[in-house]
Amino acid sequence: MGFFILLLLFPSLFLLFNFLKWALIKRHQDCYILSYECYKPTDDRKVSSKFSGEILARNKNLGINEYKFLLKAVVSSGIGEETYAPRNILKGKEESPSSKDSLEEMDEFFKDSIEKLLSKSKISPQEIDILVINVSMFASEPCLASRVVNHYKMRDDVKVYNLSGMGCSASLISISIVQSVFKHEKERYALVVTSESLSSNWYTGNDRSMILSNCLFRSGGSAILLTNKWGLRKKAMLKLKCLVRTHHGGRDDSYGCCMQMEDSVGRLGFHLSKNLPISAARCLVDNLKELAPKILPTKEVVRFVLAVMARRFFSGPNKQAGNKPSINFKTGVEHFCIHTGGKAVIDGLGENLKLSEYDLEPARMTLHRFGNTSAGSLWYVLGYMESKKRLKKGDRVLMVSFGAGFKCNSCLWEVVRDLDGCDNVWKEFIEDYPPKNLANPYLEMFGWIQNEDASTFPEDHEAKMNYYQEKMN
Repeated sequence: MGFFILLLLFPSLFLLFNFLKWALIKRHQDCYILSYECYKPTDDRKVSSKFSGEILARNKNLGINEYKFLLKAVVSSGIGEETYAPRNILKGKEESPSSKDSLEEMDEFFKDSIEKLLSKSKISPQEIDILVINVSMFASEPCLASRVVNHYKMRDDVKVYNLSGMGCSASLISISIVQSVFKHEKERYALVVTSESLSSNWYTGNDRSMILSNCLFRSGGSAILLTNKWGLRKKAMLKLKCLVRTHHGGRDDSYGCCMQMEDSVGRLGFHLSKNLPISAARCLVDNLKELAPKILPTKEVVRFVLAVMARRFFSGPNKQAGNKPSINFKTGVEHFCIHTGGKAVIDGLGENLKLSEYDLEPARMTLHRFGNTSAGSLWYVLGYMESKKRLKKGDRVLMVSFGAGFKCNSCLWEVVRDLDGCDNVWKEFIEDYPPKNLANPYLEMFGWIQNEDASTFPEDHEAKMNYYQEKMN
């Protein structure tokens, strides 16, 4: 009898041992956000609509047709009056940027946001185990990550990752790297720093596919502190539940729809092709196909599958596109953190995900107040939600971002505790949002351009500047 008991006991103990081993390992693989800091440049770097016009007027290569195109673009952009630009642009040095300009732009961001984040979290730079920095369009030697390590005198064994060329979805790629490291190392702190360098990437030519980026991109950035320390889980703000990355770089049209390149006369800029909306929609669909089963209730997934099957078998060959069944992401998500790539991007995501104006408000307000800050934009959107006291314990937040390549990355966070947003980048002006009217004064200020033609608008740059000043006064 005892022999049979032992036969049963040993497998049970073996299973119990492996379960406990798995549980102990699993709990250290979780990824938590302890705190994050969004960068607000100083007020002397604000770009009003009047000053935007002055920057455009300085461009010797723009003609009346380019002015009309830019006016139409900026009026419908969703950008407000208080976004920020690099100092060399404000000083009129956009045609002759230097590496020093870019480094000073990055240093100003690093020293402000990283120091505020570490001070707020009461974490020493020497406690950081993993450092991930992403700045897509500027690569220095030594790299920017080394610059941060040197400035803060971090430990010799800090794991450093320096990303470039990843575009507006780079911050979620950085989170993915941290998540991967956390799976193999326990009790770690990770610092993710995400921004974009505009100092050396302001386009001064007249190619319409490249001057559009000047209307949307603005200075900004974010620093995020993460950990997998089990003992800090209750102090955390958010817990990562799921992250999905989709890359369509194998498709030529997707690969070339967003690209840093030179125009026909050699001026460096950022090209946005007409294929961009199609490539973005296709990449989003593929990403959501993988994401939905991981974050939505089984009931909703089954309902959607049955609806698709019913349409396929009963609608016949003449089924209408407008009757396509859609999946309801609100069954598994309370808040939507959308990349502020522009008004068209926000509208498109809202339509695809069937979101309300309440859901889209954080992205629209972020675009209005800070512009498109590239990979850092998601965290400004999150900050808006937090400041509006929307994020309650147990809520789920879906982040969706796009990037050159072409990429669509998304992740789901769970709110660990009620967040009050009393000390983030929005705190000084959150009461003014949303404003009653998002219309910017560009049309009123520069509407006279619409009545100009080649016969009334001077070609000579000096004469053009004088004519412009007369009209503005």
